[in-house]
Amino acid sequence: MSTETGTPTPTHDGPRPEPLRFFGTTWLNHDNGYSARRVAVAAGSLAAAVASCLVLRLAYQGLQIAAIGGFVSLLMVVMFAVCSAMAFRHTWDGFTRRPDPDRQASLRSLLTIGFVGSLLAYFLRSLTEAPGEKLHRAEYEAARERHKKRTTRRSGDPSKKRRA
Repeated sequence: MSTETGTPTPTHDGPRPEPLRFFGTTWLNHDNGYSARRVAVAAGSLAAAVASCLVLRLAYQGLQIAAIGGFVSLLMVVMFAVCSAMAFRHTWDGFTRRPDPDRQASLRSLLTIGFVGSLLAYFLRSLTEAPGEKLHRAEYEAARERHKKRTTRRSGDPSKKRRA
């Protein structure tokens, strides 16, 4: 089947592509505003990361005004830096392979603290593709191949098969 633009669409009897957040299934054929969505996601995630850094800066200034001491201020900066780096890496890896649900649950609070890292990973990935597109495309292609093998093996009428 094809759409009005001539791009192939998935058949209803085969596997269907899994939708991505903010993109739906436009990642499959890069149609229906895919490029505009990528630009919007990149700009939005970068704007959110900048706004988050400003909020963290205000929090740091609040600690400075409270005069709680240099050690606690340093500890807070190191905590946010480490958590952001770990959240960046975890989010970045999540674009190429499915995360382990148990590990995801155990890291939830750490990833929440390091939200700036996740936003930056989302921004950087959206510069090249829809975040998670590569993983979803590979899974979709594998599912299409499995479906094709299953349906081609069953083609033909077995009762008309010649016996040797």
